[in-house]
Amino acid sequence: MRRALTLCALAATAGLAVPTQAVAQPAPPVLPDLAGLVELPQFEIPADLSVESLTDLLAGVRANPEEAEAVASLAPAIIGAAAGPADVADGKNDLLAQAKELLANSELPESVKSTLQRVITFLDGSGGGGPEIPEPGAVVISQFLYPTIGKGCIGDSQDSVGTALAVAGPSHLPPPGPGAGQTGFVFTALGTAPAAGEQQQPLTLSWVNVSNGRTGTQPLTNDAKINPDGPTTLSAIADTGSGQVLAVISGGITTQDEGADPRSCTFLPTVGLVAVP
Repeated sequence: MRRALTLCALAATAGLAVPTQAVAQPAPPVLPDLAGLVELPQFEIPADLSVESLTDLLAGVRANPEEAEAVASLAPAIIGAAAGPADVADGKNDLLAQAKELLANSELPESVKSTLQRVITFLDGSGGGGPEIPEPGAVVISQFLYPTIGKGCIGDSQDSVGTALAVAGPSHLPPPGPGAGQTGFVFTALGTAPAAGEQQQPLTLSWVNVSNGRTGTQPLTNDAKINPDGPTTLSAIADTGSGQVLAVISGGITTQDEGADPRSCTFLPTVGLVAVP
């Protein structure tokens, strides 16, 4: 049974009975407690929730440097597979072998082992073979496996936590919205200034659809103008097709406050799993 959290829809409040015309005002969306949200690999949202409200939910996320560094070591293999190997099955098997090798390291903390086990289950098809395919019409958010870290992204001695999520289409998030057979990706660098007009080092999305063999690599951009006042939030829409998609986001961002010099920094890679109907 899919672990999903369905957020309550907008509810109308009753207007007061007064002689003049009264108009019922909608109550704001009822959002889940952050502590409960960040523990879920997938959760559903109201169809009319804005992407800014969604990214606000993750503002208190904390990163585990040891977990980020350990699982990020899988990123080069994922990027290599996304570049289009002659045999996608070979790339998948290489990833599976590396994940199992990492898991065999008894010195890793349990949180890291749990994350690696999710990757192995996804790749070898056991336990359902990955996230459950969403129901038609559902807006399901798939969080990446762990928050990542960007050194010096906020200040010279202030690091940023990077959160990433994926949305299988059709959906209105992220704008302009992924269509059927597409996947939207959003990356937020918490605590940072707005995105600069020019990104000196691109933040790159690499993905492999292990169900249909498609692969791709593309930059995340500020074209959607999400969180224009900060924090820097970049997005991309990929033509993944339907199936189970393994993705990695890595690279850098450039931020700039009004009247200040631009600041560039890089993030450790973060890995995500998403099911596309």
